[in-house]
Amino acid sequence: MTVSVFAAVFVALFVAHSVGDHWVQTSCQSAHKGLPGWTGRLAGARHVATLTATKLALLVPVAFLLGLHLSVLGLVAGLGVDAVTHWWADRRTTLAWLARVTGKAEFYSLGTAAHPAHPVTADGKPAATLGTGAYALDQSFHHLWLLIASVLIATV
Repeated sequence: MTVSVFAAVFVALFVAHSVGDHWVQTSCQSAHKGLPGWTGRLAGARHVATLTATKLALLVPVAFLLGLHLSVLGLVAGLGVDAVTHWWADRRTTLAWLARVTGKAEFYSLGTAAHPAHPVTADGKPAATLGTGAYALDQSFHHLWLLIASVLIATV
């Protein structure tokens, strides 16, 4: 039973993460969460608050409809770990640091003008891309912690 609870929780959190990170997050939160000081910290906190609320809003009906028995402690632990790690990564300098110390700095800059092989237009100006290395590493980091959160929620 724990395996199926984990699977249902993970799917619900994964979908909620995508919705909360891309549809619910405001442009202001996105633009300011990486700024230094309290402006960035508070924008990040507002983003994580709405993201966590989105995850809870999707997880609760899934759990109810599927008859999942989740403990309050498991929910607090799982969503708490997810929220803290999401806030940490979204400060941007922290994830950039992690990319540097793990040898992923070049990949982190992929898709930006800072990358040595950045895409350019016919006239040599930086070209728009559908994503960056920073975004891919950001989402991958969040997915790792969604897995850990799901294990906590399903087992605590």
